Amino acid sequence: MSQLVQYDAEHCFHPFSNYHDLNNKGARMIERAEGIYVYDENGHEMLDAMSGLWCTNLGYSCEPLVEAATEQLKKLPYYNLFFQTTHPPAAKLSKLLAEITPEGLNHVFFTGSGSECNDTVIRMVRYYWSTLGKEDKRTIISRKNAYHGSTIAGASLGGMSAMHKQTAGVVPDIVHIDQPYGFGECEDGDLQAFGLERARQLEAKILELGEDKVAAFIAEPIQGAGGVIIPPESYWPEIQRICDKYEILLVIDEVICGFGRTGEWFASETYNIRPDLLCMAKGITSGYLPLGGVMVRDNVADVLISANSEFAHGFTYSGHPAACAVAIANINEMQSRNIIAELKETIAPYFAEKWQELSEHPLVGEARVKGMVAAIELVSDKTTNTRYKKELEVGMKCRDNCIKSGLIMRAVGDTMIVSPPLIITKKEIDLLIERAKKALDTTLDSL
Repeated sequence: MSQLVQYDAEHCFHPFSNYHDLNNKGARMIERAEGIYVYDENGHEMLDAMSGLWCTNLGYSCEPLVEAATEQLKKLPYYNLFFQTTHPPAAKLSKLLAEITPEGLNHVFFTGSGSECNDTVIRMVRYYWSTLGKEDKRTIISRKNAYHGSTIAGASLGGMSAMHKQTAGVVPDIVHIDQPYGFGECEDGDLQAFGLERARQLEAKILELGEDKVAAFIAEPIQGAGGVIIPPESYWPEIQRICDKYEILLVIDEVICGFGRTGEWFASETYNIRPDLLCMAKGITSGYLPLGGVMVRDNVADVLISANSEFAHGFTYSGHPAACAVAIANINEMQSRNIIAELKETIAPYFAEKWQELSEHPLVGEARVKGMVAAIELVSDKTTNTRYKKELEVGMKCRDNCIKSGLIMRAVGDTMIVSPPLIITKKEIDLLIERAKKALDTTLDSL
């Protein structure tokens, strides 16, 4: 264990970690990065198929983003949006976001992260209905196994029971329905019927609770941290119908899916969703600086403005000038290089074709992909899709073998997921698949 790793073990608590296990072996020290590759302190190269944490869309060597941050830090390193003030980067980015987000989303509340976005959503949704004189419309419906951040409010919106246990419950008036997880939960194989059934659980829950009590439904277009759960095509049109019918606000969490991940600027466009609130972070700056935002549909914004009272909510780093400057440079870079068009027409179809090769592996029960986000399911029997025993931790073994093979792939149980940088080339996709196959072979041999 190197001295720096030792310092880390002695002093640094890591997110989502078993500190006893981690400190015994020491954290992996990532020392530098270039393009879509990261390098540890021993010089071991790893193709970062997770884009850091779903965020480094333009890779690690995008000089315009570095320059934007540097110039802004020289000019105005910090100021806030409190006390009726603003600054040029926040104003310019607000206008730019109104141009690239789905039609009707023309106002933004800046945050520092996706978790802060979803805290903001709870406050904003309830403030909206209160302004309309409907104080009882407080309940927000989410999904089991959803991930909406790690603050107490974000974890409450999320549907992960282990997180709820650590907070001794959830924020009041948040309930959960089942997720549209075809591979894990569709028993008869009819995915379209399954998608409708899962969507209609929303309607059933609204009727159970009472339409006058339900404020909003929140969901990711594709559940990312839950295991890249891609819903059947029947799912989102039915969700939209239900929200429209009962006048329930539809909150779309695009923290992972936004900024080109699915082949459009936002996955709401991919699935023809009309969000009332849209949460964004991660790819907005390609991860170079922390920034998030909640886009607000015009009719909702009009109510908030007409309230003529203070929305008592905000963060020190809401609209940080350097982060906003990087976001502007990030969007400009994506536009000037036609990143999304190239991805949609060339890179994403090639990635989908190559990713499906993994489905032929004896260890893989399903390979699924949408745009530049994908997953494989590890199974002990391909004919029945039987899982390995949980205590074997096959997914974690596969993740470790990926690292040894020079590939960063994340394990969610026995589901392996990727979200590669949008600048990845066909040649690099070939390398990703080659290293993934090697890791799968090694994992299978060890079992």
